[in-house]
Amino acid sequence: MNEQLIYGRNPVMEALNSDASIDKILLQDGITSASKITSLAREKGILFQFVHKRKLDELAGNGSHQGIVAFVAVRNYASVEEILRSAQDKGEPPFLVIAENLTDPHNLGSVIRTANAAGAHGVIIPKNRSATLNATVAKVSAGAVMHTPVAKVSNISQTIEKLKKEGVWVVGTDLSAKQTPYELDLKGALAVVIGSEDKGISRLTRESCDFLAKIPMMGEVQSLNAGAACAVLLFEAVRQRL
Repeated sequence: MNEQLIYGRNPVMEALNSDASIDKILLQDGITSASKITSLAREKGILFQFVHKRKLDELAGNGSHQGIVAFVAVRNYASVEEILRSAQDKGEPPFLVIAENLTDPHNLGSVIRTANAAGAHGVIIPKNRSATLNATVAKVSAGAVMHTPVAKVSNISQTIEKLKKEGVWVVGTDLSAKQTPYELDLKGALAVVIGSEDKGISRLTRESCDFLAKIPMMGEVQSLNAGAACAVLLFEAVRQRL
């Protein structure tokens, strides 16, 4: 699966006016003919930045980019409400993964693959400081990205509060936690928060969680990568549900 790029003023404007899920737009330094694009991107909350023409030339190859290149997700993002509705339609308690600070597409792809294997209804990622649904994520997920919906939200802690109002219990992974996943009840409506190996989850997110859990580490290595940590939590939840 190739990286999905759109380049040129009119194609990017058409994508902005359609339902395409644009992750970011790169514009050539000094461009003066893209005010409508930047205005619409700002209105839709889409990241855009100015770069050297050489960067755009590399991305577009022999194509005429007219100073504008857009990165489009390999599938459209869902909303959190749509994910919750899909769980309701199946008659199942919501089972979600929230991935925070996963800037490496390999980690995000692994988490989405694990979420799909565990039967999670969806994955939630932040708009900023996160990998997006690009070709690498799709490949590492082994196609799971086409089956497990992913929602992109502006604020993770606010989203957690909304989930809690919907009756979803939120468990975050944190090395400072007193409990292990094996001591928690993970059978009901649940969202598991996974952070990156180096940064973990943010302070605000940590404070928003109902519970924190740490994975007991028995060897010299004191942390797991995001995909492995996600698998431990999710499949403990699966074990309890079965």
